[in-house]
Amino acid sequence: MALFSSSTKAIPASQAVPQHVAVIMDGNGRWAKKRLLPRVAGHQRGLESVRALVKSCVRLDIPYLTLFAFSSENWRRPADEVTFLMGLFLEALDREVKKLHEANVVLKLIGDRSPFNPLLQQKMLEAEQKTAANNGLTLSIAVNYGGRWDIVQAFNRLLQQQPTRATIEESDLTPFLAMAYAPEPDLFIRTGGETRISNFLLWQLAYTELYFTPTLWPDFDDAAFEQALQSYRQRERRFGRTSEQVHTSEPT
Repeated sequence: MALFSSSTKAIPASQAVPQHVAVIMDGNGRWAKKRLLPRVAGHQRGLESVRALVKSCVRLDIPYLTLFAFSSENWRRPADEVTFLMGLFLEALDREVKKLHEANVVLKLIGDRSPFNPLLQQKMLEAEQKTAANNGLTLSIAVNYGGRWDIVQAFNRLLQQQPTRATIEESDLTPFLAMAYAPEPDLFIRTGGETRISNFLLWQLAYTELYFTPTLWPDFDDAAFEQALQSYRQRERRFGRTSEQVHTSEPT
């Protein structure tokens, strides 16, 4: 498994197109409420936005896309909505994995799978195995994921392998994080108007460019994605340096 340098230890190459986009898909329920529909209708419509974004990333040669589908805190939602979301996830795995495989997409599912029923856990494993040999876009879906959980589980796995360690460096922990296989996100997008990261990729977002939009997730189309990319292109990514140093290091 390839490991990537931390943005606090090395300066990533600056590129006009982000290499890794991470998204909190927020606003499904409000989208449905505005239309006097049940909240679950918003989640169903949100799947169309997922499909469109995946296609856009493939078309733009963006290598990594990570979507926050279900957080470790989402279990607090009404029981009927949680049940629907689990069913929708299972249905999506059955229906979408073949299409992802045909599109040469690698599917990875990150998060704590232990609370899920055995059938769903098996479907998740089969989906990953089916697409593992592909070499196109790596699509990561965060389910029952939390940034603090990620850091804690990484420490625990490290200490299980090296219980006598007296000190731990950042580079020691990196291989045990849920997304050790991917570079840190260049661009983070949150739809729905909220301006927080909600326990998502806490370690990995240290130097990510943050973009918040009031657009509700079911309405997030190619034009909305292009606005986010345009915002990203206008950012000056300094990684602790001055503007003068950034411009001096740019190729002539």
